[in-house]
Amino acid sequence: MGKKSVTAAKGGRQSLGERLHNTLIYVTHHWQLYLLFLLPALALTLVFKYIPMGGILIAFQKYNPFKGVWASEFVGFKHFERFLSSPDFMTYLLNTLKLSVYGMLWGFPIPIILAFLLNRIESKGIKKKIQLVLYMPNFVSVIVLCGIVRILLSVTGPLNQLFGTSNNFMVMPEAFRTIYIASGIWQGAGWGSIVYTAALSNASQDLKEAAVIDGANIFQQIKAVEWPAIKDMVLMQFILQAGNIMSIGFEKAYALQTDLNLKTSEIISTYVYKKGLIDGDYSFSTAVGLFNTVINVILLVMVNKIVAKMNDGKGL
Repeated sequence: MGKKSVTAAKGGRQSLGERLHNTLIYVTHHWQLYLLFLLPALALTLVFKYIPMGGILIAFQKYNPFKGVWASEFVGFKHFERFLSSPDFMTYLLNTLKLSVYGMLWGFPIPIILAFLLNRIESKGIKKKIQLVLYMPNFVSVIVLCGIVRILLSVTGPLNQLFGTSNNFMVMPEAFRTIYIASGIWQGAGWGSIVYTAALSNASQDLKEAAVIDGANIFQQIKAVEWPAIKDMVLMQFILQAGNIMSIGFEKAYALQTDLNLKTSEIISTYVYKKGLIDGDYSFSTAVGLFNTVINVILLVMVNKIVAKMNDGKGL
């Protein structure tokens, strides 16, 4: 038996250090191949993710587009102080938090419930058709969705005709959050259930059949068999959503805004858009956006630590 054959025969008994050493040698000898595959991804990440981060400097300057980032006057935390001392600061912050927190409280459990219900359907054909119907709203663009919502809730829309009323829901500040959250659940709940449906496929069918034989009802089956299969996925999704509480995109909120519902619809992201692109106050809008990002990072770290303590040290 040759030297290569002996090495191959002993491959299964190689230590971790030897395997790592052999892998390193292989990568070193074929570095051109790895560079070919990694270079486009690294270039895209560098150009679109890291280089634009230099624009954060604008938040600490009195930015002048003609002078550029490096020649503009440095003003420190002046823009942050201006935003924090603004009389509208708490309004924008609370509107953002309420939309996010209420949206998560109402919207987070829906995909999980849908996944449990889909998992009870035994017919694969019916299950696929139901999944198709549930997933379709996700492919509707935000602007089209807002247009549909405006038509449905207009004075002459189907909802008012159904109840025989003439309410203009789009100008009611108290109705904005319900409209925003309900439309978001309709659009994203089906798509969000995909990860949980996939995780439920790992649930032991033998345990499920044994639970049925023992007389366990649906809730007991879910608690004993199905919930453990998706528990880690649920916790991970919860941490990610909780860490993005301040990251509400301005598109939907801005598209559903009217002059009369600004009391509840004006959030930090729409405020940044108006200040930055409409008013041209680039430094101030960058400072507000940076403040929003910092709060997000702090929330993500805090939620991750809290969940890790409650889940035997398991977090992100």
